[in-house]
Amino acid sequence: MLKRRNNRRNNRQNNRTKPLRVRALLALAVIAGSLAIALTTPVRLGLDLRGGTQIMLETRSTPTTDADAAATDRTVEVLRGRIDALGVAEPTLVRSGDHRILVELPGVSDPKKAADVLGRTAQLTVHAVLGPARTADGATAPATDPAKERVLSDESGQRLRLRAADLTGRDVEGADARFDQQGGAGWHVAVDFSKTGQDQWRQITARAACHPAGDPQRRVAIVLDNKIISSPQVDPSVPCGTGIPGGTTQITGSFDDTEARELALLISGGALPVPVETVEQRTIGATLGDAAIEAAAWAAGIGTALTALFIIAVYRLMGLLATAALACYALVSYAALAALGATLTLPGLAGFVLAIGMAVDANVLVFERTREEYAARSRPTPRSALTAGFRGALSAIADSNITTLIAAALLFAFASGPVRGFGITLAVGVLASMVSALVISRMLAEYAANRPAVFRRTRVTGIASTGWVRDRLLRRDPFLMRRPRRWLAASAALAVMAASGILVRGLDFGIEFTGGRLIEYATSTSVDPDRARTALTDAGFPRAVVQSSGDTGLTVRAENLTNADEATVTETISNLGGETKKIRDELIGPSMGGELRRNALIALSLALGAQLLYLAVRFRWFFGTAAVVALAHDVVIVIGAFAWLGKPIDGVFLAALLTVIGYSVNDSVVLFDRVRELLDRDRTTPLPRLTNRAILQTLPRTVNTGMGAALILTVLAVLADDTLADFALALLIGLAAGTYSSVFTAASLTIELHPPRKASRPRPSRFTRRHSSSGQNVVSTSGETPR
Repeated sequence: MLKRRNNRRNNRQNNRTKPLRVRALLALAVIAGSLAIALTTPVRLGLDLRGGTQIMLETRSTPTTDADAAATDRTVEVLRGRIDALGVAEPTLVRSGDHRILVELPGVSDPKKAADVLGRTAQLTVHAVLGPARTADGATAPATDPAKERVLSDESGQRLRLRAADLTGRDVEGADARFDQQGGAGWHVAVDFSKTGQDQWRQITARAACHPAGDPQRRVAIVLDNKIISSPQVDPSVPCGTGIPGGTTQITGSFDDTEARELALLISGGALPVPVETVEQRTIGATLGDAAIEAAAWAAGIGTALTALFIIAVYRLMGLLATAALACYALVSYAALAALGATLTLPGLAGFVLAIGMAVDANVLVFERTREEYAARSRPTPRSALTAGFRGALSAIADSNITTLIAAALLFAFASGPVRGFGITLAVGVLASMVSALVISRMLAEYAANRPAVFRRTRVTGIASTGWVRDRLLRRDPFLMRRPRRWLAASAALAVMAASGILVRGLDFGIEFTGGRLIEYATSTSVDPDRARTALTDAGFPRAVVQSSGDTGLTVRAENLTNADEATVTETISNLGGETKKIRDELIGPSMGGELRRNALIALSLALGAQLLYLAVRFRWFFGTAAVVALAHDVVIVIGAFAWLGKPIDGVFLAALLTVIGYSVNDSVVLFDRVRELLDRDRTTPLPRLTNRAILQTLPRTVNTGMGAALILTVLAVLADDTLADFALALLIGLAAGTYSSVFTAASLTIELHPPRKASRPRPSRFTRRHSSSGQNVVSTSGETPR
């Protein structure tokens, strides 16, 4: 008998420890795999962090060629040859959609050369010269038949009539830049024709040699992209009708070594199948990327330390274990980014730092639920309370993370450039936080709860008490939902106040949405923006927008700023600020700006609609409607605050706004999950009282998770540069607005939208009850009161 009893006890103990062993093995496998990836595979940094140039090209159709996906693919191959010849290390060249090509050139700080080489169509043609295009009175004579001849200016500006092309770039076998030391011709380009091209070249020069020396018709015009780059005369030694054999010619001119090599590169690489246009261009100096990485690293370190101290102070031992799981989360998310080959951009780096604060959310949900379970059980143990806490918080964790993943997916689908990297980082961070909380943190917490020392000292766990915030709220029991319409009126007043900023101050849209060019300079001495604005007006740029950036920096923004205009602007700023260095240069074409504006509106609309649909399916329609109205309230407040502050509305702000939507709904999800749970258990208490009870029960979680994110965002806003500081500021405003709206706006609106509850009487039992008058046992199976 004793042996059988011991066996049963051992079996129960094995059943309890088996899940813990499985989770421990899984956690060790995840940590070991992440560590191996992190040590062997570096994360690829975006150009905004390591410095370089990013160019977005868009193919254009011609009357003869349609710019479809096939033409774009052929264009990519031609451009790849040109980039390889430039000698850029680790370039990236990919097709984006049917009509766009993304080019990334690390280390290229001057985009002018790269843009000129990539943007030129390089349509090479060779023409016989029919004579001058000017009549006796000096007027330009039009081409008699545009299909058979054309009129172009030569190197000296003389207008020449050219016959239709006899040779094209397809007849060119290769080109090479050479320097003639003996002949004194200097740098020139030697062009080699193919076998077919050799015959055509001999015939062209044979006809030209029949005209006397000095006659324009003895010249042969070499045209590149509708411009005569060379029109040499056939040497007098070449007899009429014989021509130049060998199929090789020289393009001479006032070339330096760089120009000669670029021309040879364009001719050798061949012509682009279709023309391309630069619709977006970004250049970031390496120093700016290094400063951003350093600021983000400090923010991550200090913010994580403050968050860890806060969590340990609130949850004691469990908080300490959650901090250890948080370190594992950082490792797992870094390894996931490296394994996926994702590019870490500047907004993505901010998302990585933010996700550290968001990773605490799941742990707080579990620990607060564990506290409730511990307080509700008659003979609680830390292990049983933890098991119930993880089980009870699972649905709220899943719902809140799914809503954030929706926002991340929309960012990846509709954002452009570095902001798209933020969506990837945010999604990876959310998934890694679930692994950290549900696997690693749970394994550590359950292992600690099984220790005899912890079992004897339950208060050290941090889950043996409900916390002073919850105790004080439940002791006072304030009825916050007594008059929900007053809260709705207060929310409407806040929204109107914020919206008035949009009407009064307007929105300062960045170049992503308006198009144009933005250049950021670092000067040796401080320059007053008004003084720089006056100097640029005198230089011919009256509509340039000049703003200070940091202590000795300036940003200049203008529309239709060409490379020549950029040189003039740089010279003007240099005259004012001494030694001037260009650290950022962004160009957005009008078509790209319009597309980004449309995508921003679509992303915001889909974000609200997707949250409404998910919450309506997951909960009920009035819950979803209340949450979406609260989200719209938060969006208006964040946009209005930036309008009042005069902050830019750009792509990074859009990323912050979508993050606010995903993060803000988390509080509403947790609250609605608790309201739904109370509705299922209690069908008699009025809805305002039930909702008020749910608010009081979930408010500690809202405060604690908000503190974790707020600490990191505050440090990021203080230490980071203007871009990341504005990003952190938008999230801080959204965090405060979301905390308020989930408690007061969403809850109040739920009460107003919820159908009236019918007061239900306690249903008679289906089992045996004692009749009050006769004392007989009466069995009722229908639920009706027995007669």
